[in-house]
Formats: sequence, structure tokens, C-alpha cells
Amino acid sequence: MTVRRPLAATTGGTRPEPSHGDAGRDLALRVAQVAREKKGEDLVCLDLRELGAVADYFVLVTGLSETQVKAIADHVWETMAHEGVRPWHVEGMEHRRWVLIDFVDVVVHVFHPETRSYYLLERLWGDAIRVALPEE
Repeated sequence: MTVRRPLAATTGGTRPEPSHGDAGRDLALRVAQVAREKKGEDLVCLDLRELGAVADYFVLVTGLSETQVKAIADHVWETMAHEGVRPWHVEGMEHRRWVLIDFVDVVVHVFHPETRSYYLLERLWGDAIRVALPEE
């Protein structure tokens, strides 16, 4: 059995600025769809453009175990890379409690349930507009 590893992130130098355009929304919706393919739960997409955040959108998703957190993160990373979108930075893969995948316009947060309830990013970014996600 061949184990596929995600491609390296493109980290290097200063982080680019988000585009503040519609491309970020499209990417956020696509990432949410990809996370659902691995049974990601409690998906939330936050529009941060009016808040001066580091990214235009956050996508939050929960995996019910460390194994599922890793599977969701790997799937998002690999699928998006296959579609020509590489992350600028990835962290947390080794601990599998909170994996952050930074696509610049969109930052994906894949959480273990306990970690998500501890950090409460939805409350921290409570002024953000929630983007409606299409049902499966």
C-alpha cells in the first residue's frame, strides 16, 4: 500500500495579503465541500473581510478523533493541491488536535472537538458574517 503525503506548503518569506475578492469565497466554499467528503462536522464559514483579519475567510470544521482530524486535513491539502491551490503554511499535523491550513485568502481550521470548544473561534470572531454553506 502506497501512502501519499501532501505536497510541501509554499511557506517562505512574508505572508502575502489576501485578495479581498470573490475568489476567497469560492475557495472557502470548495474547501468546506472537500472537508464534508471526509465526514467533517459542524462546518462554519466566516467572512472576515470587514474585520481586517489576516484572511478573508475562515473555514472551521470538526473531526471526531485525532485520526479523522488528520484525514480531513490531508484530504483538503491534497485535493486543493491537485486543483492547483497550494497552502502558504500548514501547522498542527503532528499533534492532530488543531490543524491550520493557510491558503492566504482562506484559513482552514480542522479541530478535535475538545480543542474547538476550548478556543471558541466562532465566539472570538463573533462579528464576522456567517456564510451559508450548501447542504450536501
